[in-house]
Amino acid sequence: MTDISIKRHPHVNVGAWANNLPEIIAQILARRGITDEQQLDLGARHLPHFDQLHGALAAAERLAQAIGENQAICICGDFDADGATSTALMVSVLQALGATRVDYIVPNRFADGYGLSPAVVAQAHQLGAQLIVTVDSGISCHAGVDAARAADIDVIITDHHLPGARLPNANIIVNPNQPDCQFPSPNIAGVGVAFYVLLALRHVFRERGREVPNLAQWLDLVAVGTVADVVKLDGVNRILVQQGLQRIRAGHCRPGIAALLQIANRDPKQLLASDLGFAIGPRINAAGRLDDMAAGIECLLANNLTTAQQLAAQLDQLNQARRSIETEMREEAEAYVAQINQDTDQLPAGLVLYQPGWHQGVVGIVAGRVKEQCHRPVIAFADSDDGLLKGSARSIPGLHIRDVLERVHSLHPDLIQRFGGHAMAAGLSLARENLTAFREAFIAQVTEWVDDSALTRTIWSDGELDASCFHEPFIRQLESFGPWGQGFAEPVFDGEFRVVQQRLVGERHIKWVLETADRVVLDAIAFNVDTNLWPDASVQRIHAVYKLQLNHFRGRTSVQLQLEHFRGLR
Repeated sequence: MTDISIKRHPHVNVGAWANNLPEIIAQILARRGITDEQQLDLGARHLPHFDQLHGALAAAERLAQAIGENQAICICGDFDADGATSTALMVSVLQALGATRVDYIVPNRFADGYGLSPAVVAQAHQLGAQLIVTVDSGISCHAGVDAARAADIDVIITDHHLPGARLPNANIIVNPNQPDCQFPSPNIAGVGVAFYVLLALRHVFRERGREVPNLAQWLDLVAVGTVADVVKLDGVNRILVQQGLQRIRAGHCRPGIAALLQIANRDPKQLLASDLGFAIGPRINAAGRLDDMAAGIECLLANNLTTAQQLAAQLDQLNQARRSIETEMREEAEAYVAQINQDTDQLPAGLVLYQPGWHQGVVGIVAGRVKEQCHRPVIAFADSDDGLLKGSARSIPGLHIRDVLERVHSLHPDLIQRFGGHAMAAGLSLARENLTAFREAFIAQVTEWVDDSALTRTIWSDGELDASCFHEPFIRQLESFGPWGQGFAEPVFDGEFRVVQQRLVGERHIKWVLETADRVVLDAIAFNVDTNLWPDASVQRIHAVYKLQLNHFRGRTSVQLQLEHFRGLR
């Protein structure tokens, strides 16, 4: 439904640091910003010091005071995987450091809305909270912070979302994106910010002569939250994820993560960063999307495998229900978009979608799916209990979606009730009667901000591979330079293949047997294909863009291509 351009990265000059690497791997790393060998060393010693994160030490000292005086601490989280891992991390480490009065509240997506609202503060007050610590939220929660301060409850905000023009009146704010913070990674997830505050707290206790646990044992949580939140894998985030992955692979992870991997049929010893995003993240997210995130947090906090397995099974069932709802909504969205395309001959620069009955917890996934299909910024709305429409936005490279919403809000201050988010994702609320006016204003701004070239999806390939690359040792070597992810893209290759076999598996997936020009026969798989077009027995050759994978099945490891895009050659 959108134009796709396939381009190969140009050859780049590589320094002497890569002399011992195969040329194709040296090129891949250089294109992703690697300029010296030290950047490939993902040891924890290369993490920046916590004192570079503005407010971290002040937050640690206030937490130390709360623990020392046995004050009631309430952690206020968020209803996604980053929020769940942040909450579990903060609760677990504070307890390990001696806190005996720690509770948590995660706003219910449907009843409470996002973040530290006055209603959530009222719940914390009922728990007797003397200190509220937000994780992965809070930077836009002015009313909630004011309500807490009025109730004589101190507030520490730990967040990574972009702040507005005015910061909330919290006692302490820890956010790498606040104006006076010089932390070298503004991209750390909410769980990364929480981890750094806890590093500072460990330092405070060490200075006071107290024994403290090694915080590395919580890096599995940090890795899951970082990957699941799809933040940019810059140097700091790559270290945090790699350190967490290594612990999980070695069997040193908490029971909840072990149980989630087990129910997802993932072997911890073979774990990749992508598994955290595709296997663990969605199951934790499903709790917040369809029910209550407490199930996800309790799974991560479980002290034994039996309890964790029971909670993981519950999360898996929720995820299956989420998939069913998502499929129905996605099909309705695709039909709606197809009708727009048919009526206008050309899709607008941005899409605003709404259907009565859509599930509020799943609109973000649907917006993401339609964005991938159409390569347009997409906002999907659903009805909420408060009478407003709740929207979730997903953007394309080159368009900062939160800035677009801010611009719409400044030009039409009566349209949007609330909004917030990142460059690539945002959330907002508006009255149903304002939907048409908002759609027009949003499309007008997107049209003004992007040109036609930005609306053409470009797939960048790392080139064509020869027979020497389609073997396990090469793929193992390639994997060793991960973790790959947002901002440090997993290598993608392209080439022409002879089709030996193609068959439909499941409802929308195709298994292939392909042969390269130099007679290497390979298994391949393509997910979510258009079954009106494929399988096509008349196609004997294809041009494919693919990722190299090792497929582990029944104790056997084989090379497999995962096709990202393909077209038949006549």
